[in-house]
Amino acid sequence: MGQTEVEMGTMDEAESIDENSQTQMQEEYLKALEQLEEGQLVTGTVMQIVADQVFVDVNYKSEGKIPIGEFDEVPKIGDTVSVILEKKENKYGEVVVSKQKADAKLAWKEIKQAYNDHLPISAVIEKVIKGGYDVRLVGDIHAFLPISQADVKHIDKPESIVGETLDVYIERFYSSSKPNLVVNHRKLLEETVENKRAEFFATVPVGSEIDGVVKSFTSFGAFVDLGGFDGLLHIHDMSWGHVMRPKDFVKRGQKIKVKVIRIDPEEKRINLSLKHFTDDPWVHFQDKYHVNDIVKGKVTKLTDFGAFIELEEGIEGLAHISEFSWVKKVQKANEIVNIGDEVECMILGYDLQAGRVSLGLKQVKANPWNNLADRYPVGARLTRKVVKITNAGAFVQLEEGIDGFLHVDDLSWTRKIKHPSSEFKVGQEIDVIVLVSDAKERNIRLGVKQLADDPWSSFASTYKPGAVIEGEVSSITDFGVFIKIPGNIEGLIHKFNLADKKEADAEDALKKYKVGDKVNAILMEVQPDKRKAAFSVRDYKKKTQRDEISRYMAAEESDDSKITLGDMLKSRNS
Repeated sequence: MGQTEVEMGTMDEAESIDENSQTQMQEEYLKALEQLEEGQLVTGTVMQIVADQVFVDVNYKSEGKIPIGEFDEVPKIGDTVSVILEKKENKYGEVVVSKQKADAKLAWKEIKQAYNDHLPISAVIEKVIKGGYDVRLVGDIHAFLPISQADVKHIDKPESIVGETLDVYIERFYSSSKPNLVVNHRKLLEETVENKRAEFFATVPVGSEIDGVVKSFTSFGAFVDLGGFDGLLHIHDMSWGHVMRPKDFVKRGQKIKVKVIRIDPEEKRINLSLKHFTDDPWVHFQDKYHVNDIVKGKVTKLTDFGAFIELEEGIEGLAHISEFSWVKKVQKANEIVNIGDEVECMILGYDLQAGRVSLGLKQVKANPWNNLADRYPVGARLTRKVVKITNAGAFVQLEEGIDGFLHVDDLSWTRKIKHPSSEFKVGQEIDVIVLVSDAKERNIRLGVKQLADDPWSSFASTYKPGAVIEGEVSSITDFGVFIKIPGNIEGLIHKFNLADKKEADAEDALKKYKVGDKVNAILMEVQPDKRKAAFSVRDYKKKTQRDEISRYMAAEESDDSKITLGDMLKSRNS
């Protein structure tokens, strides 16, 4: 019996404790109910889902009902959800809650915190409006995104980004004490780029190999996107060889691996390279090339002063225009070569420090001037074609690239030729003789008149002063007449040498002559070197008189002579 009483006593104590706990819980529950206020944001637990209603326990007398349409996704039993307590009890004794209002309150709270703490928030671009975009933030709250702040680059087609989700900063929250949201995506992009660039400068050393995407081109290279910021791949760093256009070497949007070759954090510049993945070919130049070597190359570029020739990728030399031909005066490089031509050339010199090679095209062929005197010795007679006529003479082509000059003074011994075009035309073949053959001065003089003997020299050796010459008047001037004499040369009879003593007036004597008249005269003087000869009719008449007198005197001494001096004078005067 005793033990039974003890057991019964213990049970009574337990029941007493349970009653105390329940009482305490009820007091706390009632106290919690008293603390809840309408309009308060509270947290509830999903207890039941029936048809289109979600029942949520908010620790009040009854469960609140939420239309399932207020949820983005159908919740599960046990999920927690924030709601606004709209009414503690309606006329049906039910608690009234709103998830939609709770979402809006939480959204504004999140937006306000993002504004105060300068934190990014997600935004969906809904539509294009004047000056920018209408964007949707959390809780279906709308804001304005100016088009100038939508990207770091100009947006050509504003509608192209409608529907995209962007991270933005809240640039403005209030206007006139009312919420008026303005957001900024550009600033976030710029900060992100600056942070990435700063990290790059801090962590990536020169010589690193990195990945990038070809973004855009300029005349001097290509910009490569390294993750929001750009590095420059200069045209000279694309290849050791010759690159004419960046677009010929890399393509827009192409993923490439590049090497960092220069970094300038202050100027925010990053220089990249493709060619530095291989050795500089100039390092091995002297092992492969030597002065006077004859090599093959490809013409890559023409300039006013010559042609650039690529010997191999990265080794490019210049053939100056003066080294194109031994004989031709080249005005433009394309007279001899064109871009893409495969040519042979000689290495004339090089500068490893400057990366320069001097090349010659003419040196791979024999210099035709070296044995010029053997091919065209003085006195050689040739038949060649006239290629150019000038006021001073004509150029006659002896062979390709070598012309001889025929001076106008070397056309005729006897005629004064004003212009060589009166004697021949371009393309005409003529006979010439080599007068000068000077390889050192690259001078070849030709003559035509020298093909025949000099008539003046022949005349001077045949006729001496005092000789009687018969000629024909070829022209008449104020100071005398010119007569054509043997050898087809001309001499002058001055007007004072036309008249005798009876014709004291020289002008009257000059008037007696006309072109074509036959004239006998005495040779007074001949100067072959000056092409001059002087004649006298007056002295011829005097000589004739002396000869007649001499014949008379000889006749007087003859017994059979019937001639008198008077007869001779009459005969002369008749």
